[in-house]
Amino acid sequence: MPSAPAHRVDSEAVEAANVLVVGAGQAGLALSHELSARGVEHLVLERGRVGQSWRDRWDSFCLVTPNWSMQLPGGAYDGPDPDGYLPRDEIVEFFERYAVRIRAPVRDGMTVTSIISEPSGGFRLSTTDGEVHAGRVALATGAYQRPHRPFAETLPPGLHVIDVSDYRRPDGLPAGGILIIGSGQSGLQIAEELHHAGRDVVLSCGRAPWAPRRIGGRDLVWWAARNGFFEVPAGALPNPAERLTANLQNSGRDGGHDLNYRTLKALNVALVGRFIGAADADLRFGDDLAASVAFGDQRYRTFMGLTQRYAAEQGLEVPDAPEPPAFDASAPERLPASRFSTVIYAGGFRPAYRDWLPIDGAFDDLGFPIHVDGESVAVPGLHFIGVHFLRKRKSSLLIGVGEDAAVVADRMAQAG
Repeated sequence: MPSAPAHRVDSEAVEAANVLVVGAGQAGLALSHELSARGVEHLVLERGRVGQSWRDRWDSFCLVTPNWSMQLPGGAYDGPDPDGYLPRDEIVEFFERYAVRIRAPVRDGMTVTSIISEPSGGFRLSTTDGEVHAGRVALATGAYQRPHRPFAETLPPGLHVIDVSDYRRPDGLPAGGILIIGSGQSGLQIAEELHHAGRDVVLSCGRAPWAPRRIGGRDLVWWAARNGFFEVPAGALPNPAERLTANLQNSGRDGGHDLNYRTLKALNVALVGRFIGAADADLRFGDDLAASVAFGDQRYRTFMGLTQRYAAEQGLEVPDAPEPPAFDASAPERLPASRFSTVIYAGGFRPAYRDWLPIDGAFDDLGFPIHVDGESVAVPGLHFIGVHFLRKRKSSLLIGVGEDAAVVADRMAQAG
């Protein structure tokens, strides 16, 4: 397989570039394709290698969305299993081939550590290879850069504490019980894997939506791409914090299957409420498991309502939407810390743009960029792509980032 993009550029080329894209994942590569299509010369800087964020996933990781949803501009999935779910290493191969196909000008192994907006215009970037300058910059690093570790400072010493990005496989963890804090897609998948490996697992649960893997004989993503779910604009959210809500709980492992609180409970995985800190040799949890389950159930009803409405409008057979079965939400509020050897934080990440760009008015209270179609309202020449809800719910997804790339590239090209 290709091990590097076709155009690995040298330091002199980076120094001479007027347009820089930071990040060579799906967002950066899609934007590179669209910039090239508009005749905008540019370079892509990547801290590791193409698709590095996918390389960093755990060993058994696979897509939660079907392969056909890999719809990057000029390089959609065209393999033999469109309805399957690619494993990690094949995802990386897909991005390596895509970078070669679109002749993406990538300089890999170059980490950007800070960006300064120059008073006279343009930017000065500090990198692991020295300073570089650019007239325009697009950040394609995603908005979730800092691990979210609530109450980590209260955990007793001696526990092996890691973020989900550091997890690789069950036998890579110390013997003993494992607490997973966070119940989005990653937390659930790792909990299931560890349980099947015979480990004692406790999952600390929060509010997360869910939906069945298959609805009316079709994958839930087929419906989400048609029923308006992916098209919800950022402005339609009831409050900005909704951008931090997890994606639909599900799994692509073993051909794809339901994975939610009920499926884990049926496996006898221990579920507890939100982690609220350690005290007196115990780990403490909120009395809110029932509320978290109710939140997910309501989101299930909303999704199924969109699906049924779409099916009726299109003359399709309207799928059933059965009420979720009863759920016993009784759960301990304290567990002895001695039960556990490891804590895995899987509660998502938070924006850290201010670490790079401490500029007033550039980011909102949650740290997300304030922008119009990816262009900063506070910093001329600064653009963003690959941010969850940059424009729509699908903005950071493989099925939606190409649409945003075209919009952002148009604005960058118009800037001259």
